[in-house]
Amino acid sequence: MILGLLGGIILPAVFCVGEAQAQSIRLISDEETEQFLQHIVKPLFEAAGIKFYRNNIFIVEDNSLNAFVADANRLFVHTGTITRADNANEVSGVIAHETGHIMGGHILRQKLKAQDMNTVSLVSAMLAGASAALSGRGDVAMAVMLGGQSSLLNEYMVYRTGEERSADEAAAMLLDKTKQSPAGVLTFMKKISKDNMLNGREEMPYFRTHPITTERIKFFEKKVLESPYSATSPYDKEFERVKAKLKAYLLTPEETLKLYPLTRKDIPARYAQAIAYFKMLKFDEAAKILDELSAIEPNNPYFFELKGQIMLESGNLKRAKDAFAKAYELMPNSQLMQVNYAQVILEDEPSPAEAKKAITLLNKSLVSSPNAFSWMLLAKAYAISGDMAAAAYATAEFSLRTGNLKNAKNQLKQAQKYPRSDNIRIKINDLENRIKLLEKKEL
Repeated sequence: MILGLLGGIILPAVFCVGEAQAQSIRLISDEETEQFLQHIVKPLFEAAGIKFYRNNIFIVEDNSLNAFVADANRLFVHTGTITRADNANEVSGVIAHETGHIMGGHILRQKLKAQDMNTVSLVSAMLAGASAALSGRGDVAMAVMLGGQSSLLNEYMVYRTGEERSADEAAAMLLDKTKQSPAGVLTFMKKISKDNMLNGREEMPYFRTHPITTERIKFFEKKVLESPYSATSPYDKEFERVKAKLKAYLLTPEETLKLYPLTRKDIPARYAQAIAYFKMLKFDEAAKILDELSAIEPNNPYFFELKGQIMLESGNLKRAKDAFAKAYELMPNSQLMQVNYAQVILEDEPSPAEAKKAITLLNKSLVSSPNAFSWMLLAKAYAISGDMAAAAYATAEFSLRTGNLKNAKNQLKQAQKYPRSDNIRIKINDLENRIKLLEKKEL
């Protein structure tokens, strides 16, 4: 089940089709896609000697051919990188390049370079302001600013070009080390080149953040000839399903059924068709396709997960609960499966005993991935079970994670008015200390 997580995160892009720049991004979460990316990322990180953390992989809802890395080895992959790739090897190539950026310590170095740029920008702006005041002419101020920044900016762009070459070389090495062909990087580079031409972005030799794409293509053409490995991946089947799933969620139903017509009976196509019917509110048709797929693959949790979502949104809580219970049974360690199952339990007028089951599921999910939505559900579950201190505490955690410090403090005070178990008392004290630290930082 694909969930929108949050928007408005500002992070620097590193592996861009055009210029690298700060951008606002929207993240989505989907267990199946994250599992696929884990299979691709983990061996590359291990080959590079980088610690792998599943929660450091993020999916960005964006159709561009892009991926980038940020602090703490966090990896961001655009949906367009998956939906516009032809096979898993292409995705591996992109990830290998990003892993090269981490190996090279490029994020920290870019921060230091950016600080130099900011310093020069400030000095130039001050000089420009003085010049404008003396001359009364804006063009004089602009000349001063450009004169002060152009040499350093050129130096910065040359530096970034070197980083991209270094990441490409690291990618080729990592792919070879993990017995994968660099053919996927080559085809991906050609797609970027085509995108540049279609969008009128003929890469100039000045003020660019990447080497000229034709140079990168030549580098990987040579590497493909030297590589003994095939571009076929053991994750191609998984890739085709994830690609179909993402396309069906992101496109209109009409576009999906044009790409995956009803005449196609393969599993990725049927998967996409089910999602298209779901988006058209044809719940029975969608559920029928998923039942057929589950008959073929009875141990596939994702078919049951999607059916659960469909049944939940159509108001059939019993069938939703059965489907989510089966998905959880097949994948009990999945944070999203735990949350899905807990959510549907709480939607169906649960007894205190059922609410306690939801509490167990949600507490498990929060260990692996703390998030505001789980805290909101947990507050509801505690209230149904009759533990009002715990409910107020969970509500305070929710408020804190959504940025409302004032509400969190008030809810924490409310939690302290109720009888509390030792466990909840410790958690309340911990939250109180965290709030105090945040208040000090704001002073």
